[in-house]
Amino acid sequence: MLAGKHILLGVTGGIAAYKTPSLVRLLKKEGAQVKVVMTPDAREFVAPLTLSVLSEHPVYWTFTQEESPDQGLWNNHVHLGRWADLLLIAPATANTLSKMANGACDNLLLAAYLSAECPVYFAPAMDLDMHEHPATQGTFEKLKEFGNIIIPSEHGELASGLVGPGRMAEPENIVAFLINDLKAKAPLYGKRYLVTAGPTFELIDPVRYIGNFSSGKMGYAIANAAARLGAEVVLVSGPTKDLSLHPSINKISTVTGSEMLEAVLGLYQAQDVVILCAAVADFKPKELHEHKIKSKTESFSIELSPTVDIAAYLGQEKLNQILVGFALETQDALIHAKSKLKKKNLDLIVLNSLEDRGVAFGADTNKITIIDRDENVQAYDLKSKDLVAEDIIEYIRNIKDA
Repeated sequence: MLAGKHILLGVTGGIAAYKTPSLVRLLKKEGAQVKVVMTPDAREFVAPLTLSVLSEHPVYWTFTQEESPDQGLWNNHVHLGRWADLLLIAPATANTLSKMANGACDNLLLAAYLSAECPVYFAPAMDLDMHEHPATQGTFEKLKEFGNIIIPSEHGELASGLVGPGRMAEPENIVAFLINDLKAKAPLYGKRYLVTAGPTFELIDPVRYIGNFSSGKMGYAIANAAARLGAEVVLVSGPTKDLSLHPSINKISTVTGSEMLEAVLGLYQAQDVVILCAAVADFKPKELHEHKIKSKTESFSIELSPTVDIAAYLGQEKLNQILVGFALETQDALIHAKSKLKKKNLDLIVLNSLEDRGVAFGADTNKITIIDRDENVQAYDLKSKDLVAEDIIEYIRNIKDA
C-alpha cells in the first residue's frame, strides 16, 4: 500500500527522534519515496545528514537555504505539502501538536502542515504527565476533528523513568498502522485486476513481423489507476517503450498474440476484473521462416491465418469476472462496438473512433464511449489517458462486486 507513495516525514524535537532513521528505512523498504522536514530543535536529537543519506533527498528545516542565504533561495513549503501523498509527523511533541491545533506557523514543518492537501498522520511522543494532561488530550481531539489521524502512543518506559502511555509507536508499528489504514480506505483493496496492453508482433522471420502502432499508453494508464486505488494488478504487455508503471504492479512481457493468450489464461479464473486493452494482431503468417528471408525477388507474398481472438475466447470461459473489451473503429463505430459486445460475451466495451480528433495511436489523449450489456451508452469528452483510465475504473466500480 505504500509502494510509490510520496511521504513527507515531519520530525520534531523529542528524544524519540532517534528512531526516525529506522522509520525512513522501513518506509523506503515498502517502496515509498520519503522527504524529511525537521523542526530546528529536532537536529539536536538526530543528524539531518543521516536522514538525508537514508531518504536520498535533502533534509529541510529552514525557510531559506542556509548554504546560499545571499541568493534568497527558499524551501517552498507549498511544494513540499503538495508533493506529499501523506504527511507523517513522528515524533510529534506536545509543543508541535499544540501549534498544529491552533494554526501557529513559526517553522517550515508547520508551514508545510498548513499547506498539505493530503492525509496527515501524527505519532505522539511525550512523557506520561504531558500525555495525560487535559490540554494535550484536547489537542488530540481537535486534530482528529480536522481529519488528522493519530497513531496511538505505546505503553512503556519513558525517558523520565515513568512507565505508561506517551512512548512513540515503534517504527515497525507506525508502518503497519499506515498500511492497514490505507488498506481500509482503498476502494479496490482485495480486488484482482488483469490488464492487457500494447501491440502484439506476429513473426515472419527472425527480423520481421506483422504488428500495429499501439503504444500501450492506455493500458498502462488503466493498470496504474487500478493500482493507485489498491487493486492487485497484473499487466500483460506486448512490446512497449519507456512507459512508467506503478511499483506494485506485476508485469508480464509478451510478444505474440499466442504468448499473451497463454499468460492471460494462466491468471484468468482468479481475477475479479479483466480489461483487454491490448491491440492484438488479427492475423499471423501461416509459416514462420527460420532464417531471414533474402530480398532477392521483386515480389513476395505471405499467406496469413487468423490469430485467436483473446476477448472472444475469454468470453466463452467467463465465470464471475467482469470482462471489459476495447473496440477501435473507423466507421459505423457504435454499431460495430455493440456487435462485438454481444458476440464476445463482454460486460463492457470501450469504444475509440479514429474519426474523433485527439484519438490516435501514441497520443496522450483519448475520447471514449462505454457501452454495457444492456446497451447503455456513456460518452466522455476528450481527456488525457490518465483521466480516461480513471473514468473507466470508476465505471467498472459501479458494477456490483467490481
